[in-house]
Amino acid sequence: MTPLSFFPHHWVAVLAVLSIGLILAGVLARAARSLPRRIDPELGEAQHPRHPARRRLLLVASPIFALASLWAFDAPLSAALATVFVVVLLALAWIDAETGLLPDLLTQPLLWLGLVANLGGRFVPLEDAVIGAVAGYLVLWSVYWAFLLATRRESLGRGDLKLLAALGAWLGWMSLPWLLLISAGLGLLVALGLRMQGRLAAGQALCFGPCLAVAGILVLFTLPAAM
Repeated sequence: MTPLSFFPHHWVAVLAVLSIGLILAGVLARAARSLPRRIDPELGEAQHPRHPARRRLLLVASPIFALASLWAFDAPLSAALATVFVVVLLALAWIDAETGLLPDLLTQPLLWLGLVANLGGRFVPLEDAVIGAVAGYLVLWSVYWAFLLATRRESLGRGDLKLLAALGAWLGWMSLPWLLLISAGLGLLVALGLRMQGRLAAGQALCFGPCLAVAGILVLFTLPAAM
């Protein structure tokens, strides 16, 4: 008996979900280099030294998360959507870590796909998804403006606001406290680690997108247990 025989899905569905993950990862691996330059041409042609390693990581992680999605969700369509969600989040985390940018061409479709996916309450009820999208944006919008008015410095990028809105659209408004708690904790740990290594100066901004992405993935896979 092979490991995959434990999945309660037909082999065709398993192969389809794996293929979706791999194809999307390949497309986003190429986009991770071109999209940031479209936003900021000053980035030029220079490639981040960790870009090739992160590209390989995305291609390896996509089938792993596809299998995890098949295991976590009963319906193959839910598993396919969860795979898309995770792979796009991984690509956004990668792009933000390298450039400090979260392209609208990824965050906005992710938001709308979350709302469409929840039309039938696939992950959360639609009303929870809509409230989650609005509240997710407004929460970080309030933090952004409060910090800006108090310090005259920006604490968050506009892409972070849109990314949390997308997470709210997929995971519902009730997930927002957990998303913020997990991402804030991760951000604090990463900042402390970078400071200890001398790679983050006092007052230097930390990319928050990867922390939000990791939090979104963690919360996604706790949904089946909570439902």
